[in-house]
Amino acid sequence: MSIRKQQPSTLQEAIVYFCDPVNCRDYLVARRWPDGVACPRCGSKDVLFLENYNRWHCRGGHAAPQFTLKTGTIFEDSPLGLNKWLTAMWQVVNCKNGVSSYEIHRAIGVTQKSAWFIDHRIRLALKKGSFAKLTGEVEVDESYIGGKAINMHLSKRRARIKSTGPKDKVPVLGFLQRGGEVRAAMVPSTKRKALMPRIETHVAEGSAVYTDALQSYNKLAERYGHQVIDHAIEYVRGRVHTNGLENFWSLLKRTIRGTYVSVEPFHLDRYLDEQT
Repeated sequence: MSIRKQQPSTLQEAIVYFCDPVNCRDYLVARRWPDGVACPRCGSKDVLFLENYNRWHCRGGHAAPQFTLKTGTIFEDSPLGLNKWLTAMWQVVNCKNGVSSYEIHRAIGVTQKSAWFIDHRIRLALKKGSFAKLTGEVEVDESYIGGKAINMHLSKRRARIKSTGPKDKVPVLGFLQRGGEVRAAMVPSTKRKALMPRIETHVAEGSAVYTDALQSYNKLAERYGHQVIDHAIEYVRGRVHTNGLENFWSLLKRTIRGTYVSVEPFHLDRYLDEQT
């Protein structure tokens, strides 16, 4: 049976499938070592599987020759079994609105603290970290992430909300390559000096770049095929729009408000990684 056919398609199937340690092993080996098991410390394929101990022994003649599926992965220093890790991972990657640590805690039978740890490790694994620049048609847009004043207790609102608009919210810059991937990251501000270096890092020179009418994007025409859509006048003009990223921001904010409720700024990058 092919790996594709073996993949569980529902949560119930995932729980049943990953309860079998052999299934967990086959599932991970096929993805981590598609060309054959190799030692994560030296790269040698001269390894012996110790079935009684569910681990491999490398004959490379170095310290710590034995390794498991967890060695060198996000699972490595966790006492939780792969059945729980892989079930939680299935939930995270299959729920577009996110899945809270409390839901993971209830679903797989671990503490909420452990579920929170699992969630953040999975988000770390989801981070692409690609060095390749986006090309073709690329939408660039900024947004602000933060709690709504109407949802805050009066005392907290007075302490945190000092003015209207984006004040006291976290600015985020996003990129969407049409037909490709989405990238998003926190930025210190939406001023030109903060946005331009990041755009040049992520978007290949000469690409068609579509933005809104924010003044910080004015210099993009020097390096890109820059076209602007002024939302005070229109939202679409032929191929010129940022609706793809607007949809992404909408989904991200719905996830944060509906599932996670509140996200601290120093953890926001992880939630962006998960959503992208």
